[in-house]
Amino acid sequence: MTPCGRFAPSPTGDLHLGSLLAAAGSYLDARQAGGRWLLRIEDLDTPRIVAGAEARILRTLEACGFEWDGAILHQADRRDAYRAALDTLARKGASFECSCSRKDLLDAGGARVTGGGAYPGTCRQRPTRPGPTSTRLRVPDGSLSFDDRIQGPQHFAWSALGDVLIRRRDDIPAYQLAVVVDDAEQGVTDVVRGADLLDSTPWQIAIAQALGLAPPRYAHLPVLVEPDGAKLSKSRRAVPVDPGRARRFLHTALSLLGLEPPADLDGAPVGDLWAWALPRWAPERLRGVRTLPASEILGGCSPVGLS
Repeated sequence: MTPCGRFAPSPTGDLHLGSLLAAAGSYLDARQAGGRWLLRIEDLDTPRIVAGAEARILRTLEACGFEWDGAILHQADRRDAYRAALDTLARKGASFECSCSRKDLLDAGGARVTGGGAYPGTCRQRPTRPGPTSTRLRVPDGSLSFDDRIQGPQHFAWSALGDVLIRRRDDIPAYQLAVVVDDAEQGVTDVVRGADLLDSTPWQIAIAQALGLAPPRYAHLPVLVEPDGAKLSKSRRAVPVDPGRARRFLHTALSLLGLEPPADLDGAPVGDLWAWALPRWAPERLRGVRTLPASEILGGCSPVGLS
């Protein structure tokens, strides 16, 4: 099978340095292997979409020299595919309807999406009240293990994760389901993304297996964080990547990926940066690194100073 990677931003805001880091790692990984690299827009969560964000993301990626294969896939156009997957899981008994509200889950101390523990299994037999329901994957007993190409061997107990949401109460297919269906449809073989999504991986593997699909290989890059552990993208210093300063931002992203481009490439055309970086991509240099301290990388300055 031809190697294939992808980058899948959500148009909920502009591209930041952390997202550029993930895009660059995925791009290098696919291109070094002689593979395809796809661009997908995750625009299912319509209430959170920011007008004009997609156009700005595309303009920034183009300024940074990214070249994607084929047409851009939009999740908003694929609701029929997600519905078919939900129907398949229901027929197999691999999912169930859940009437729990967010308050119910908070009161029960469950559901990772609320910041608590695993879903407590309230509706596993049947919904506990009438009215709108969401859909959850019925996770198996025991545990799941896989080898992450950057973070190494991973082991997750299903009792700690719980039954994951795959369709919201407002009938929007959940991220965990959509990403699995899309990766399979597009022939994605390797997912390279931030380590903040590492805990989602066992759910995505389980969904793929329940649908009879082969999951891709995973590699989770370090995440840029502030001293308090918060993601840089969530902090006040997370200014958008300026397309006018694309060369400087790309040079920084390559440095964060452990490539250490020489000083004479600082400010070089983006094509020269990619030509230098492609044969040197070595994800093993990042082995086991979960976070990168943004305060050290940016010298206490906002990324806007990367001019």
